[in-house]
Amino acid sequence: MANLKEIRNRISSVSSTKQITAAMKMVSAAKLRKAQNVIITLKPYANKIAEVLNNVTASIEDLQNMTYSADREIRKVLLIVISSNRGLCGAFNTNVIKKVQLHIENNYKNLNSKGAVEILAIGKKAYETLNKRGYKIFAEHNKIYENLNYNSIMQISDTLMKMFVDEKFDKIEIIYNSFKNVAIQELKDEQYLPLKLSSQEKVTTEYIYEPDKQKILEKLIPQVLSLKLYTSVLDSFTAEHGARMTAMHKATDNATDLIKELTLTYNKARQAAITKEILEIVGGAEALNG
Repeated sequence: MANLKEIRNRISSVSSTKQITAAMKMVSAAKLRKAQNVIITLKPYANKIAEVLNNVTASIEDLQNMTYSADREIRKVLLIVISSNRGLCGAFNTNVIKKVQLHIENNYKNLNSKGAVEILAIGKKAYETLNKRGYKIFAEHNKIYENLNYNSIMQISDTLMKMFVDEKFDKIEIIYNSFKNVAIQELKDEQYLPLKLSSQEKVTTEYIYEPDKQKILEKLIPQVLSLKLYTSVLDSFTAEHGARMTAMHKATDNATDLIKELTLTYNKARQAAITKEILEIVGGAEALNG
């Protein structure tokens, strides 16, 4: 059995860790509420702009030849991988990286062997791990979370759209964790470009177009794409804090249980030491009497 000093040191160490994890849980809870508020205010606009886009494209027959919805032979693919900059959030980053590897293996194995699959990493964890494992990194955006806003995401989106139009990439996808609730993050793999448009959608509102539909789409589609990327990053950011809050909650509970076990062990060791001392005193007294 460990001596009393070692057990006291362990209890002190675990108690310090418990204070840190409890504090991190509170910080993540505050950031989670803030991120959720942003999503709640963003959703009405996102839903409305999607409705407008559906109505505008509903009566257009030749959608495949439009700039951002043109399907062509896939010769080069870009995967936008969204992770966090920091750890201590359970399997949040590990799950995204596993999803990327599995997705490439199942869908782009031949292209990847030719170096035709590249990664745009948003978040330090995805960049470091995928770069270390030999994947081709196109770009990294690790500082995006320092001031996460629509304008910074729009700059990335504009670059992606230009590369798609210039045929540097024939397909662009986003892989990220979507926030479902505090305990659950749902992995998503969504096609970013070419944009999926449908001319079969039912028109829910009659519009008078000025100028014509084509020019409206030229302005509307870039906004939709920028908003889609921003929503994905924000969704992942919210999921990260949910995952970290859950991980720190579990760590705090585990620390509490461990302190109870160590305290019990300490009391048993202390009792054993006292009993030993009493026996030694009694034994010594008997020897003197003899």
